[in-house]
Amino acid sequence: MLSNIEAVGELRGTARLKFRDFETKTVKLSLVEEALAQGWHILQKNEKTIRLKKEKPNEVHFKDRIWALLYRMGFIHMNGNGVAIFTSDLKGDNSQAVCFDVVGIDNEVGVTIKCIVSDETVIYTQFREEIERYISIRAKLKNTINQQFALPFDQQEKRQLAMAIFTSNILLTEEDKKRARNGNIIVFDDNDLKYYEDLVSHLSSAAKYQFLADMLPGKEIPGLNITVPAIKTKMGGYICYAFSVSPEYLLKIAYVSHRAKGRGSDVHTYQRMLQKSRLQKISEYIDEDGIFPTNIVISLDKKPTFDKREQETEQENAVMGWLHLKTTYKSAWIIDGQHRLFAYSGHPRAKKASLSVLAFETLPADIQAKLFIDINAKQKSVKHSLLAELYAELHKDASDPAIRIRSIISRAIQFLDADPQSPFHHRVQNAEEKRDDIRCISLNSIFRALDSDLYIKQNKKVSTTGYGPFWSDKGNDAILQRTLFIVNKWFSKIRDTVPDWWDAGSGEGGGLAMNDSVVANINVLRSIFHHLEAKDHVLAILNNEDLFKLVEPYESAVCQYLSSLNEAERKNYRLLRGSQGQTTRMKYLQQAIHEAIPDFSPVGLANFLAEQKAQTNNNAKEIVDRIEKTLQSTVLNELKREFGPDESQWWMEGLQKQIRMKVSQRHEDDDGKRGGKEYYFDLLDYRHIIQQHWNLFSNIFGYGKANSGKDKRTAWINDVNEVRRIVAHSSSGRSVTVEQLSELERYDEWLKERIAQFDAGEETTTNLSGDSGETE
Repeated sequence: MLSNIEAVGELRGTARLKFRDFETKTVKLSLVEEALAQGWHILQKNEKTIRLKKEKPNEVHFKDRIWALLYRMGFIHMNGNGVAIFTSDLKGDNSQAVCFDVVGIDNEVGVTIKCIVSDETVIYTQFREEIERYISIRAKLKNTINQQFALPFDQQEKRQLAMAIFTSNILLTEEDKKRARNGNIIVFDDNDLKYYEDLVSHLSSAAKYQFLADMLPGKEIPGLNITVPAIKTKMGGYICYAFSVSPEYLLKIAYVSHRAKGRGSDVHTYQRMLQKSRLQKISEYIDEDGIFPTNIVISLDKKPTFDKREQETEQENAVMGWLHLKTTYKSAWIIDGQHRLFAYSGHPRAKKASLSVLAFETLPADIQAKLFIDINAKQKSVKHSLLAELYAELHKDASDPAIRIRSIISRAIQFLDADPQSPFHHRVQNAEEKRDDIRCISLNSIFRALDSDLYIKQNKKVSTTGYGPFWSDKGNDAILQRTLFIVNKWFSKIRDTVPDWWDAGSGEGGGLAMNDSVVANINVLRSIFHHLEAKDHVLAILNNEDLFKLVEPYESAVCQYLSSLNEAERKNYRLLRGSQGQTTRMKYLQQAIHEAIPDFSPVGLANFLAEQKAQTNNNAKEIVDRIEKTLQSTVLNELKREFGPDESQWWMEGLQKQIRMKVSQRHEDDDGKRGGKEYYFDLLDYRHIIQQHWNLFSNIFGYGKANSGKDKRTAWINDVNEVRRIVAHSSSGRSVTVEQLSELERYDEWLKERIAQFDAGEETTTNLSGDSGETE
């Protein structure tokens, strides 16, 4: 029997305690002196109690760090507070118990960890005894775990068992280390723990497989064996296979080797440390249905089995067949593509997506290193922004009109940046320049927005070609000048209407002269041209001045809308990000034009307006319900943790009498149909509780500047409550405004991030303004 093991979903409260490097407790006033003598410090004085804080002892903190490590790695079951106890009849009728400081179990492996800690560096003389005891229980422990935590019906293979000892300030003899290796007991030290903590912060749950790779090197995991269709060929004299596989599978067998680890067994030291910011960007690209047309390049440690199939045509350099991968953790060394792969760590698409893989067969380590260098240095990829710049010169005489237009667009953008009279002067970021608050509009974003039917209109159904409003029959220079004229005119009027907003760029109070806003405005301009063409205007034959005269009334409506936005509304406008945000910004601007010019109704606007009206209340209700549940769970759980789980503790000591009376009355009036009293608090009750225990909750629920006081920093709950009143009384006919919904969404995102940080034990005292700190 392995006791004190729980599903991780039940361990959120335990995790919060483990993640901290300090302990807290609340005691009665009469016990304060005794606690101070024991090293506790006063954190908060209450009327009848004192909240105390003390750094965890070294041994406790070390064990908690290891527990937190496995929790972040995503094991399905773990030990709760305290040790896990394994009880088995080890010697005849004598039942013995073995304690494990940390246990993690999932469907493929069970991990048990014993910690040996000293405050000072010492030689641990009982190490051999510990090892022998570990070895003696391995078989029975493995059977117990497999029986007690039954595997899914479709997983016939039993899970593996990995046993480890983590040491801190412990010196081991070579004989001790050898005995541990021979007994398949992995020994880690402080440096290893720090390494895995850094790795999990980069890779999220995928760090588990790197961890297991060190614990089970060369151990075959039957559940990982798969067969895939593949092409067998040769490159540089080495056998390799091309196939497709899910990121989830590859994450389990792949291993990143890099300098940061520094272990003696880490012979492949050429790999770069993964960049978290890059992983995030690639993850966002995956969210947007991005694809990776290039291979993940790996080297398989063991020669796989390949079954050749009948070929329709015989080719010497390529053979089709079935590739059988009998794999282990740490069996596929990544040569190139680690960021593309690990961006899928914890991503919902990791299981169903596919990655193209080029797998070399037992490639020597020195050849792996050489190939890595070749890919990352000699074959360095070209930035998209640089490609856009190069279009200006490389394709200005292209015979294909579409390619030639891209050359003109590239030249136009560079002229906009160089022209002192242009609103884009020194605001366009090219491939070689660093981004700052003013130079924050990428050349590539404008390039993609302009590269459209503004110039050439292709009708594939009837195979015809037409010309858009930026086209001119007078040649490339005329098209260039027309582009510059219209773009400068449109954005100059916007700049002159709201100069403070435009001039701020991406700095504080900015958000207008940035990528998403610029792209949205170009798309609005395009929709105006479509509207004018639908009214039988032949725009391509008009001169530049006459063309813009048609546009001016529409832009005036846009400028009037932008100038009407207050500071909060500007901030909400800025928060509309990415392709969806660009579309929403465009719809808002089109709506402003529609209100001024009713016959302007571009495709999708009517549906957008109807959906906005119908969805704001529904969306707001979902968010309010979610926020209320979060407050209920977090606030009441923290009260129970601080004062005790019994009603005589958290209810009587943690709540003001006025709140207790109101909640009890609601519970009584409803005959307790919803359950216990904890289901009868309202939003404003939580605000009062948070303010009452401000030292306990300020870092979680304090919104705004840290020095602005608890009334202002909890005022957001009043805003949420106001929206709750609207959606709770739908018969009144009131609707949540778009601005209210945007603010509510901002609170929701902020609260989710704050709770995630709190659950992870991270500091939540930074970025308190509620500003997402975004870049575009």
